[in-house]
Amino acid sequence: MTVTYSSYLKVDDLLQCQQPLSEGPEHDELLFIIIHQSYELWFKQLLHELDFLVRLFNDGERNRALHTLKRVDAIYRTLIQQVDILETLTPLEFNSFRDRLSTASGFQSFQFRELEFLYGAKDAKKLENYETGSEHYQRLQKRLQAPTLWDAFLNFLVHEGHEIPVSELKRDFCEVAAPSPAVQKILIDVYRNDPLVSDICEALVDIDTSLQQWRYRHVKMVERTIGHKMGTGGSSGVGYLQSTLFKPVFPDLWAIRSEF
Repeated sequence: MTVTYSSYLKVDDLLQCQQPLSEGPEHDELLFIIIHQSYELWFKQLLHELDFLVRLFNDGERNRALHTLKRVDAIYRTLIQQVDILETLTPLEFNSFRDRLSTASGFQSFQFRELEFLYGAKDAKKLENYETGSEHYQRLQKRLQAPTLWDAFLNFLVHEGHEIPVSELKRDFCEVAAPSPAVQKILIDVYRNDPLVSDICEALVDIDTSLQQWRYRHVKMVERTIGHKMGTGGSSGVGYLQSTLFKPVFPDLWAIRSEF
């Protein structure tokens, strides 16, 4: 069969994935579905790029790693811009179909949880939201036990000739990594003496910044739409989301700012 635009992209299948549940259906439910489905597609791409980045770091690929970091940050800036579209949904428009979400909640996004684990926000309790033994559970369990992006970056620094403490390289990957004064000392030396690797450090900070900006925009969007009501699926809504703000995923790169 001849490959066409539609067959290659599975357009017909894709356009069947939007199934509003409200009666009518309500006009604005389609927007809500499309925005969140597009988020999931971008999450898939982010996982694809970040897993590739882990391999690049482990192989000591400096230039390709920097290029990939810039792509990841560009994706996050796109996610931030998509909030502009979602913010056109007024509280009354959202409430017109909100009850149809029932127990569904963004907290159940297993790909977003995978991203959190990959960035180092490990929390075994989050597996409790998924059926034991299910595909989603197994994917998260694998992420929980695997080294993080930061661990891969530390291996990259070793490849570059820096003496990272063994305790940092052989830590329990199921736990959240604590900031390390020893690593921070090495990072300061990197900034002063290795321009390309310092560019990689700054690209990591760019991603961290964009991720925090996206979280903030998401919190304010939820607050302007539902205020401080309980979130869908029984989640605490804005209260929980606010607790996630301003928590860097690469704290060592932020800690050294005052040392220059």
